[in-house]
Amino acid sequence: MTQAGLTPPGETPSPSRRLEAADREDTFVDHAYPEQLVDLGEVRLNYATAGDPSLPPLLLIPGQTESWWGYESAMPLLAERFCCYAVDLRGQGRSSWTPGRYSLDNMGNDLVRFIDTVIRRPAMVSGLSSGGVLAAWLSAYARPGQVIAAVWEDPPLFSSELTPAYGPAMRQCIGPLWALYAKWLGDQWSIGDWEGLVRAAPSELPGWAAGLLFGRMHDAAAGPPQNLREYDPEWARAFWTGTVTANCDHARMIAAARVPVLFTHHFRLIEADTGNLIGAISDGQVEQVRRLVTAAGQPFEYRSFPEQPHAMHQADPQLYARTVTEWAASVLAVGAEESSSRAGR
Repeated sequence: MTQAGLTPPGETPSPSRRLEAADREDTFVDHAYPEQLVDLGEVRLNYATAGDPSLPPLLLIPGQTESWWGYESAMPLLAERFCCYAVDLRGQGRSSWTPGRYSLDNMGNDLVRFIDTVIRRPAMVSGLSSGGVLAAWLSAYARPGQVIAAVWEDPPLFSSELTPAYGPAMRQCIGPLWALYAKWLGDQWSIGDWEGLVRAAPSELPGWAAGLLFGRMHDAAAGPPQNLREYDPEWARAFWTGTVTANCDHARMIAAARVPVLFTHHFRLIEADTGNLIGAISDGQVEQVRRLVTAAGQPFEYRSFPEQPHAMHQADPQLYARTVTEWAASVLAVGAEESSSRAGR
């Protein structure tokens, strides 16, 4: 896959101004939970809440192309034990679109401000995919005491980098899909050729990706699904060109983890003939994640769900909620014991 048709790295195509939800109001549909916007300076982040405010807070971070409502089925289950805050990251959902400003550091700092401004107390975090990478970012780089534990749901650690320290790189797994979005949709939908994208998918994607990801999108006339309508395709270009990870090396980030981690690992397969990764992260890469987290002195719990698709919280919200709540109970119990022990000294 070449970069033909993509804007070169470092160049920001038109439009160059920040776009708000009000600029794209006809894009959205109604959901079960009320939505709110908080102004964090550069961006306005959209979010929804569920659960009693007296319960422990849980920040839910969606994956790439996912808006907060990807958690809509899981939220009532989680709300029995948590006060949930599900956010739209910049460039997704009703949050601001920020041309030329999509990086892990910028998005991580958005969430630091969100915890400070909206949640206003120590929180657990749980993120899927790119949101799982951001959960790892918060585990390492949030302000001390902001984050008490983190769920990394099938995150593409190492595998979403151009030159990872370990295992398959981004262009050996899902990267060609991001190239397809960037080429045919363009930053801020500046191209918007959905029909061309669907026609090109069989020839521009690996066979497994074309069948798995576009089997349900074969009708070009039907238009893009709702989650993509709410997504700035510049995200895709930032991953394909590597700008999203500028100044954020995954190995260094993971080695700086300061909180207990639950890692859920879903369907994965290495193609025998190509060595390409089908899935978010390989078994070997997970072993390196485990090594780095434990070397940092943090508990690391690994749960393998090879039968689950990438977004377990959508496919099986009950299993996801049960996995998170059971693990959280053990982490919070240990934290309570340590606090009691310190108080008794």
